[in-house]
Amino acid sequence: MERSKVTASPTSIAIAIIGGAGIRTPLLVRGLVSSGLPVSRVRIFDVDEARLALIAPLIERVAQVRVVVSGTAQECVTGADFVIASIRPGGIDRRAHTEQVAVQHRLVAQETVGVGGWAMALATIPPMVEYARTVEQHAPDAWMISFTNPVGMVTEGVLKSTRTSMIGICDTPTELFEEIAHALGKPSSACHFDYIGLNHLGWVREVWVDGEPQMSRILADDGILDRIYRTPLFEPGRLRELGALPTEYVYFYEYPERAIANILKSGTSRGAAIAEMNDHLFEGLRSGAGDPVALYEAYLAERNGTYFSLEARGDAKDRKPPSEAALLTGYDRIAVSVIEAIHGNSGAVIPLSVANHGNIPGLHHDDVVEVPCLVNANGAHPLHVGAPPEQVRARLEEVKAYERATVAAALSGSRQDAVAALALNPLVGDPALAARLADALL
Repeated sequence: MERSKVTASPTSIAIAIIGGAGIRTPLLVRGLVSSGLPVSRVRIFDVDEARLALIAPLIERVAQVRVVVSGTAQECVTGADFVIASIRPGGIDRRAHTEQVAVQHRLVAQETVGVGGWAMALATIPPMVEYARTVEQHAPDAWMISFTNPVGMVTEGVLKSTRTSMIGICDTPTELFEEIAHALGKPSSACHFDYIGLNHLGWVREVWVDGEPQMSRILADDGILDRIYRTPLFEPGRLRELGALPTEYVYFYEYPERAIANILKSGTSRGAAIAEMNDHLFEGLRSGAGDPVALYEAYLAERNGTYFSLEARGDAKDRKPPSEAALLTGYDRIAVSVIEAIHGNSGAVIPLSVANHGNIPGLHHDDVVEVPCLVNANGAHPLHVGAPPEQVRARLEEVKAYERATVAAALSGSRQDAVAALALNPLVGDPALAARLADALL
């Protein structure tokens, strides 16, 4: 989203966080207050008041700053310069149930792709639109930054329904950038990454270092490829066929049978595993036994260390640790980077989910895509990326058609529209199966 003119940066910044009881909020607030930004106030709101009562003091311990707990979304956002939104209607239990239903139908179980992404979009877009309307009415000059999953569809739903200046953020592309740079033995600041796609469906087409393209060298060297992907997701031969480096979520589209076989082998799903971790964390916070910050850090280490392990290997063992630079590319860091670029009018280039506006041929003007954007006081301006590689064009277009239909269904509230949208999903692809899944989940 972009605005027509640059306004003077405020001497102080008021932050509002909708979904403040989220697990990432302590990291987010710590990143904000330690960034050097002139943050004067942090307000948080969540519909889950009991969980918020546990998270709010943890935020203050982790971030070493006082936060204001608001009783309503309106109170939270009024007067804010930036509104950060991360909501999960139904909580992690809804995700676990959706994934259980998917597994029962021998389908990929994941919250942003396949039937999981569809169910989450339908549940999340309507309340997010309502929050955006609250921002539109009570903080009309605020920038709204969302890392609510599924990021692309949620952002699209808001942009099609309101005049709120929303930007969708995700750490997946930047984490891949950092791992590529690390594998090449270079700092990411010395590299330029040519990236194109949708949220959780993206590809790095080329990498330049000192003006020289590196992709041919990368694809020819199995050792470099092994260093890039900490979990063995893609065979080197397949990457050479693609001629590009996909983000990790492309794995579900490339190898759906392998993913579901591994999930079945594990006997659980990622949502169920996270639900168990969450129960342990909140039980510890409620009991007051031990250091809450140490408990939180142990939780984050376990959650991050087992990421993608079930789907890729069928177990919850730790994967190879990320590079030190990749550890700094989480959602909290991306949110801070966007706020810094807008506040400071810096022109930083960051991959973000924004309206296409003719950027990728073959997609609609108002489709939300994930592309590198120049970010300044006028917002996020997508850089021209042009046509996708022919090897991935069909997949990108079919997934976008499904996303477009799912957003429309979420906004219409029509079950018929929702079933039709799910039938377009390449991981479902069957109207009868889509109807059965709708019966189980809607």
